[in-house]
Amino acid sequence: MLHTLAVLVENNPGVLARVSGLFARRAYNIYSLTVCQTENPDLSLMTIVVEGDTQVIQQVTKQLHKLVVVHKVTNLSNESIVDRELALVRVKVRTETRMEVLQIVDIFRGRVVDLGRSSLSIEVTGDGEKIDAFVRSMRPFGILELVRTGRIAIVRSES
Repeated sequence: MLHTLAVLVENNPGVLARVSGLFARRAYNIYSLTVCQTENPDLSLMTIVVEGDTQVIQQVTKQLHKLVVVHKVTNLSNESIVDRELALVRVKVRTETRMEVLQIVDIFRGRVVDLGRSSLSIEVTGDGEKIDAFVRSMRPFGILELVRTGRIAIVRSES
């Protein structure tokens, strides 16, 4: 099972290496990792997606807490969250396929961010399933390039 961990860390050089090294030493594969500065410039938030059962996640959490640079670890898998990814996809287009590609982009609420005679660069945001579905729908046209962020997540506000 995939778990999403929010790890609040000091915003210093080398912190990413220390945290990712912890996962590597224990042979845990990181499926997704994003890092950004928080509203406090002294802190960064790492959103880490890792596979494991409850015991593995508890062990990872304990090990993370042992690092001096880590301030807080939250397993977002047990929370109601809003999560998003961003993908940039450069797709091959011909005169006869351009309108079809643009219709699919519109269906997925994507945005064309660059266009050329034979390709379009498209930005799509959403949960992982939406990004996967968009990529599948673009494959028949010919994906020239695909870059994708990892998952970012935040706990939902209380009603």
